[in-house]
Amino acid sequence: MNQLDVPALQRRLAAFAAARDWQPYHTPKNLAAALSVEASELLEIFQWLTPEQSARVMTDPDRAHRVTDEVADVLAYLLQLCEVLGIDALAALSAKIDRNELRFPVPGSPKHPNNSPTDTESHSSE
Repeated sequence: MNQLDVPALQRRLAAFAAARDWQPYHTPKNLAAALSVEASELLEIFQWLTPEQSARVMTDPDRAHRVTDEVADVLAYLLQLCEVLGIDALAALSAKIDRNELRFPVPGSPKHPNNSPTDTESHSSE
């Protein structure tokens, strides 16, 4: 798996936009809208596929190319939005995973709601 150098990619995207004088258009609203459009273009590829067909989408060279391009577009706009808003995308993702691990414990783990002690049992950690 390739290491993702987010700051380097953000610098390349910023330089690309600056060379074309696109910065005035790269407002949070416009970038969020563009991100939504690109995510919709990605979804369009899968729109009428069965679950089985969607699982094999990367075996079709034309579709694989389209999926890859749309994923790149989504990531590009997301990274540009993060740059404009001062969000560290990887730190935000890590924090979100941490919160989700607490919200959705693994079934069978001590923290899972189905494994919680009953109200009549003692709660030594409380």
